[in-house]
Order: sequence, then structure tokens, then C-alpha cells
Amino acid sequence: MLEGKAVIGEADMLQTMQQDALDLASKALDFYDVTEAIEIARYIKKEFDRVHGAGWQCIVGTDFGSFVTHCCGCFIYFCIGSMAILLFKGSAAPQAEEDQFSAIGATKA
Repeated sequence: MLEGKAVIGEADMLQTMQQDALDLASKALDFYDVTEAIEIARYIKKEFDRVHGAGWQCIVGTDFGSFVTHCCGCFIYFCIGSMAILLFKGSAAPQAEEDQFSAIGATKA
């Protein structure tokens, strides 16, 4: 695993889910080399889908930008060392349901 503690940059998620995300990231880093960002993202996404329901998206890397729409209460952006992880549950919503969603932009990792 990467040295250092996870640092949460932005979160719209219950503390228990935040801890799940940090624990899964740590476990993924035990299973995969830090250069295997796609595998790390796949592992975190599939586990969150299994535990918290389908629809999760995960982006892992050291240099990316994003602006995403997510379901309220389903967003976290954090770093472990130089690796950034963005995890969110997104969906396309009709205009009438738009107020149930929040848009947050993650700055360059």
C-alpha cells in the first residue's frame, strides 16, 4: 500500500460509507500495484456496487480532472499519497428530478 494516510478532499457521503471507501481503497492497494489504476478502480466500483447498490463510478489516477453529477449523499474524492480516487453514484435525471442531484467538480489530482 502507498505510505501515508488518506486525505479526503471533498465528500457528500455518510461517515460509514466514507470509511468503506477508504477501507476498500486500502484493500485494493494491497491487491494491486499502484500503476494498475484501472484494476484499482474496478475493484472499488464492483465492491461498492455489491454493498451499496448498482450505479457507482470510480476514477483512479494521479492526473485527472472531472465535473460530475451525482446522487445526493453519494460522492467522495480523496487521496492516498499521490493517488487520487473519485467515487460517486451517478445517473441521468429528468429535469423535474434535477434538484435531487448535486454537481461537484474535482480539481486536478
